[in-house]
Amino acid sequence: MADVFINYRTGDGNETAALIDNELSNRFGKDRAFRASKSIPPGTIYPDALLTSLRRSALLLVVIGADWVNFQSRLRDPEDWVRKEILEAFACGLPVVPVLAGRTTERLKKDDLPADLARLAELQSVRLDTQNAEADLKRLGDLVAEMVPELHDLEHADAPAAPEPCPVSNSAGDIHGTAVQSRDFTGDVGGTVIKGPTGPVHSGNGNIYQNSRHVSGGRHYSGDGMTNFEGDHHGDIRHRFGGPGRREDDER
Repeated sequence: MADVFINYRTGDGNETAALIDNELSNRFGKDRAFRASKSIPPGTIYPDALLTSLRRSALLLVVIGADWVNFQSRLRDPEDWVRKEILEAFACGLPVVPVLAGRTTERLKKDDLPADLARLAELQSVRLDTQNAEADLKRLGDLVAEMVPELHDLEHADAPAAPEPCPVSNSAGDIHGTAVQSRDFTGDVGGTVIKGPTGPVHSGNGNIYQNSRHVSGGRHYSGDGMTNFEGDHHGDIRHRFGGPGRREDDER
């Protein structure tokens, strides 16, 4: 089902309609925008296809070219499809947005329109200037996503989720002094601090605290896999974190 129906007059806005169709199709999917010359297969009874698609849409975009108001006889012709689609959208309660094609196309005036189309002049319009097409099409796409929440959700449904943190294994040989490994660290430990891509390393004196929230004087250690060595150490240290957490007082 198409969510956005693009209304346009051949010879006055069909190129702009194609640009809009291309932008919306690339952004939301090729079947999300309806444009008659593309969306109705050959041999299809087009009046039924037009009205059915329009009634199932969530938004009507009316492309207004520079000569749109000059087709006065057609705008008053009950069989004119540009007119019929707009009136059908009004009758169905669909949101309607006029799209002014080109830099010099003026907003519609009620005095230039038949009485039953005069409402179109009261609707807020957007402009699509081919000399600023990329920015204007992006702005129009953002508006469509705002007015049709299903398209907004569709666009963001395939956004990649934030990657899960990978488990990290760490080992060390003999240590003389203090070694600190912590996700979060505040306070002054004195001595020398070496910061690498995996966290801070410090040399000094004291005790050992592992995998806990620890406060020592003005120093605060926390985070998954926190380790603080204070004092000389001989032998290996093997440390793995990034897996399920464990309470500090859990001895199992």
